[in-house]
Amino acid sequence: MSSPRRVVVVGGGIAGVTAADALRQNGFDGDLTIVGDERYPAYSRPALSKALLRDPDGLTAHELPPAIHGGTELRGLGAVGLDVDARMVLLDDGGRLAYDGLVIATGCRARRLGEGNEDALDELTLRTIDDAWRLRARVADRPSVVVVGGGPLGMEIASSCVDNGCDVTLVSQGPPLLAQLGRHLSGVFRSAATARGLRVVESAGARLERGDAGTRVVLAEGDVLEAALVVTAIGDRPNVEWLGSSGLLDHGALVADAAGRVCPGIVAAGDVASVPTPHGIRRVPLWSSAIDQARAAAASLLGFEGTSGDHRPYFWTEQFGLSLKAVGHLPLAGEPELVDGDPAEGRMLLRWSSAHDVSDSAVAALNYRIPIPRLRRLCEPAAAG
Repeated sequence: MSSPRRVVVVGGGIAGVTAADALRQNGFDGDLTIVGDERYPAYSRPALSKALLRDPDGLTAHELPPAIHGGTELRGLGAVGLDVDARMVLLDDGGRLAYDGLVIATGCRARRLGEGNEDALDELTLRTIDDAWRLRARVADRPSVVVVGGGPLGMEIASSCVDNGCDVTLVSQGPPLLAQLGRHLSGVFRSAATARGLRVVESAGARLERGDAGTRVVLAEGDVLEAALVVTAIGDRPNVEWLGSSGLLDHGALVADAAGRVCPGIVAAGDVASVPTPHGIRRVPLWSSAIDQARAAAASLLGFEGTSGDHRPYFWTEQFGLSLKAVGHLPLAGEPELVDGDPAEGRMLLRWSSAHDVSDSAVAALNYRIPIPRLRRLCEPAAAG
């Protein structure tokens, strides 16, 4: 395929804007249009559950440097269809955008526990900047809070609410962060959280219902939790519905190769894309992965040998006085090796290592200052020898 002259990027978040910038950096000088359903420029989603919620002075923590692509940005417009044969993106205002190169970066949206019953329930989620402003305003009154979801986002929201003086209960299926970080780090974070006043309730499941005083959380075991504010963080759904008649979906998933290629002339990046990993084809909804994938996809679209590079994801979280940076596919079995630091001081550099398989290696720095490139090098099997 010849190099495209007219590229459309669908998705105005970090993956879409990074792809647009990377197209220019790789020499693309044709027509470039970026379509995004939010009315804001791209912003840092990780900041929404960290500084923006927690810090009184964190009102600009989500802002990113201006994009450099110089293309046409159409904000507040969503894509509702794709005609692959005609090479046309259909927009929700009735418009149509022709392309000869397409980047799909439509991201994902928050799953809702009360899905299908939103009008009757007061359920807050945190995915967009508007969500963050809404939650920040509600938390300012120091209400009682129930957070449903014991993953990183749920724990970060709970931490921010505690820091703002709220009485907070977290509902988790199993120990918080166990599925993401493993037993060792899960225990560390749970201890820090409960020491700061968080109540953790483990349950096999939960649902929302309308009560006399508002929305309440009903646990699978029958217990009922009442609070002035209910926030859920139970995962996400990729925004692929607009691709339903395109022929691009594989059992509902948008699958791309390691270089972001979906089919000739179409690439994908970010939270919407399922890509090869050492553990199979899956989405990797992490900030750094979206950036890496977008750069690879842009190079591939122009005919270069783009690769998504290091498949080991980088993850970071700040909550309950702890700061964690991790590289690798956690959780891994077994206890980690203490490479450096002092557990008594809460500073630890930990490594789970395999002498044979890089996919079975991971490194985590807890309250430990270390450059990310060094953290990645420590994740190499040779570094464990």
